[in-house]
Amino acid sequence: MKKFVLAASVAALSAALLPMSASAQNVAIVNGKPVPKARVEQLINQVVKGGQQARTPELEAQVKDEVVLREIFMQEAEKRGIPASSDYKLQMEMARQSLLIRELFADYAKKNPVSDAEAKAEYDKFKAQNSGQEFRARHILVEKEEDAIALIKQINGGAKFEDLAKANSKDPGSAVNGGDLDWANGNSYVPEFTKALAALKKGEMTQNPVKSQFGYHIIKLEDSREAQFPAFDDVKAQIVQRLNQQKVGAFQQELREKAKTDYKFSR
Repeated sequence: MKKFVLAASVAALSAALLPMSASAQNVAIVNGKPVPKARVEQLINQVVKGGQQARTPELEAQVKDEVVLREIFMQEAEKRGIPASSDYKLQMEMARQSLLIRELFADYAKKNPVSDAEAKAEYDKFKAQNSGQEFRARHILVEKEEDAIALIKQINGGAKFEDLAKANSKDPGSAVNGGDLDWANGNSYVPEFTKALAALKKGEMTQNPVKSQFGYHIIKLEDSREAQFPAFDDVKAQIVQRLNQQKVGAFQQELREKAKTDYKFSR
């Protein structure tokens, strides 16, 4: 008799604890269907991993609301038979393809990381290409040589370079700033422009129009300096990201070239 009472007590206790244990695993019950807390964790991790924001009590509350609302809306969609519709199935297939492809390239990038040596080599190459002199220059660009000659006479006569640039230059990017091109490496200009610029001293202006593929330039050198370049550690993250993109792009091209297909790509 005592054994029966003990067994009954254990069974009653277990029955009482089971709902509490199950409830502890759920964030809510919606129309009799449990909404597991695992969904909340998954969504929070996705938001935090994506760098959208840090994990906070406010974020957790927002995600819980979102997860429960999703369950409410999903139940209504299922009740209306939407999962059986052809449009839904088509969108699900497109989503499946996108997710699968995204994970393919994420997996490739993870298994083929950019090494420190690769990043440093890319940094050194870019630094070598952008070494040398940097110039702070202004220019006025016009279509006709005679117009440039007339403007040079006006400037030599006392007119302000900046005012004439605003009024006459055909370069919209610099005209609004009085012809100011900001600091730039000489390699960034067309050769004719760079050659004329390098021949000037600080404060000097070309006395003859400089012809290029864009028209005729009047160039004034504001200042010059040795090329400024950020330290490797300051730009390493950007270099790694760019090299990663290049690696994935090369992998995509490799798959395309290896595939046996009669399809002709447009590009």
